[in-house]
Amino acid sequence: MATELVDVATGRKPADLVVRGGRWVNVYSGEIVPDTDIAISGGRFAYCGPDASHAIGDKTVVVEAQGRYLVPGLCDAHMHVESGMVTVTEFCRAVIPHGTTSMFIDPHEIANVLGLPGVRLMHDEALAMPINVHVQMPSCVPSAPGLENPGAVLTVKDVEEAMGWENIIGLGEVMNFPGVAANDPVMAGEIAATMRAGRTVGGHYASPDLGPAFHGYAAGGPEDDHEGTRAEDAIARVRQGMRAMLRLGSAWYDVAAQIKAVTESGLDPRNFILCTDDSHSGTLVEEGHMDRVVRHAIRQGLKPVTAIQMATLNTAQHFRLERELGSIAPGRLADFLIVSDLAEMAIDDVYARGVLLASKGRLAIDIPAYDYPASAKNTVRLGKTLAAADFDIAAPAGANEARVRVIGVIENQAPTKALEADLAVENGLVAMDRANDVCQIALVERHRGTGGVTNAFVSGFGYSEDCAIASTVAHDSHHIIVVGTNKADMALAANRLAEVGGGVVLYSKGRELALVEMPIAGLMSDERAEIVAAKAHRLVEAMRSVGCTLNNAYMQHSLLALVVIPELRISDIGLVDVRTFEKVELFV
Repeated sequence: MATELVDVATGRKPADLVVRGGRWVNVYSGEIVPDTDIAISGGRFAYCGPDASHAIGDKTVVVEAQGRYLVPGLCDAHMHVESGMVTVTEFCRAVIPHGTTSMFIDPHEIANVLGLPGVRLMHDEALAMPINVHVQMPSCVPSAPGLENPGAVLTVKDVEEAMGWENIIGLGEVMNFPGVAANDPVMAGEIAATMRAGRTVGGHYASPDLGPAFHGYAAGGPEDDHEGTRAEDAIARVRQGMRAMLRLGSAWYDVAAQIKAVTESGLDPRNFILCTDDSHSGTLVEEGHMDRVVRHAIRQGLKPVTAIQMATLNTAQHFRLERELGSIAPGRLADFLIVSDLAEMAIDDVYARGVLLASKGRLAIDIPAYDYPASAKNTVRLGKTLAAADFDIAAPAGANEARVRVIGVIENQAPTKALEADLAVENGLVAMDRANDVCQIALVERHRGTGGVTNAFVSGFGYSEDCAIASTVAHDSHHIIVVGTNKADMALAANRLAEVGGGVVLYSKGRELALVEMPIAGLMSDERAEIVAAKAHRLVEAMRSVGCTLNNAYMQHSLLALVVIPELRISDIGLVDVRTFEKVELFV
C-alpha cells in the first residue's frame, strides 16, 4: 500500500474518501489541530494536513466535518466477549456505534468449556468482523490447577500451536500468579512460547501484596495488569515496566482510584491503558463501551486527549500494532470517529478501514450472523435431576449452632471478603440467616455429569424473598453457580439450565421470573444483542424484586468461583482461600 498512499498524499492519485475541516485529535503530539483534512485510500490514511484538495478526484467521497473532532477509533485492550452474553458478531454490532474499532479479546471462558477447538471458533469468527478483533490465547485453563476442574485443559503445546494462527496477538491474562512467581513449568513454558513468537504477554496479578511475589511475577514476563484497585497498584506496575490497565466494566469500577497515579502523583500517562474486562449486554446497549470508559476517565480529571491516548495509541503500542492502528496518521488503518463533543464523547459517525459503519448511534451496515456448530452446544451435563436435598448442609454432630466461612461480596469490585458467621442448626442442618444477609451458594458440576454439588454460604446480595438464581457463566471453570434463600428454588433453577443448555435463570417460590438462554457453551446467546439486553434487563428487575440492591449483582454472582482473586471462593472441590491458594473447610 505504501506507494499508493504516497501517490494520494502527493496528489498524483485521488483518494477514496476525504474528510474536510475537522479538529484533528493527534494522540502523538497530544494536541488538537484545527482545520485539518484527512485523505483515505484502500482503507488507510494517506494524508493528514491542512488541505487535501489535491487528493480529491471525480469519484472521491467528500465528508464535511464542519469543525467536529476527528478521533482515532477506540480500542478495548482487555475484554471477554462471553461476558457480554453474546457472540463476537453480536458484540461487534453492539459496540461499533459506540466508537470501538479494535478489541483484544481473551476467550478463556469458552476455552474452559470446549478447550482449543472453542478458542479456534472465536478466532475464526473474529476474522470475519469489519473491525479489528484480535485474540489472545488463553493461558490458564484451569486458572488454578488443583483447585478446580474445568471442562478442558490447555497445555504449553496448545499455546505453541495457537501462536502460529494469523489472528493471535498474544497470551491471555496469566492468572496463575503464584505459579509464575514459583517458576511453574507450564506458566514459564507458555510465556516463553509467546515471547519466541514476538507476541504480548497479558498479566493478572490479583493480590494486594506488592512484595517479593509481585516482583517475581513482574520478572516472569507479564507485560500488563488489569487487576489493580488502588493508586499504589498502578504505580507499582508502571515502575516495573508493565502497562497498568484501568478497567471500567459492568461491575468493576477501578479507574477512579488508580487514575490518581497520573492526576495526583504525576506519573507519565503513556503506560496507562483503559479497558472494560467484562461488560454484559445491558451495559453495552444502554450505556456504551469504550466511549463510556473514556467519558468516565475525563470526569476523573484527565484531559480529553490524554484519556483518548489511553484508549488508542497506548493500546496499539502495547500490542506492537502502532503501525496499524491507534492513531490518525499516514499508513494506519482508517479507523476514526467524527465527534461533536469531545468531553462527552458524543460520537456522530464511526469509520473502520475507511468505511462508514455507524451513524448517530445506529449501524450503517449489516453484519451476518455467525453460526456455531452443534459441538458448541448442549454442554450442560448434570448427571441427574437435582432435588432440594442436594443443597442440604449437615451440621457437625450434636451442634446447635455452627460457625461457618462466608464469601463476602464487595460491591463494584472483583475481590471478595473471607467472612465468618454463627448460624443456627435445625434438624441437623445448618440454616441460612436471611435477616443478616447470609444465604446459600452451591457449585454444581456440569461438564462431566458427576452429580456433584458443593455447598457453602455467601453474603452481600440482600435477597429478602424465597428465591434462587443460577448461572452457567461461572468464571473460570464455568460449572453452575446457584445462590438462593430457598433450596427448592435452587434445584429448580439448576435443572432449568440443564434443560435450555445454559444461561442464567431466577426462580422465586417455584416460579420462573427471568431467563437468559445461552446455548453456546453455556456462555453465549445466539440471539441479537438488543434481545439479550432486554432479557438481561428483566433479570435485573427480577433480582431487585426479591430484594437484591447490589449494583450489577449478576456479574458479582458469576465471579464467585473465580479461584484466582482473593479472598474466598467456591469451586467443585470445596471452598478455596485465595490468599493461601488452599482448600479450606466450611466449618471454622
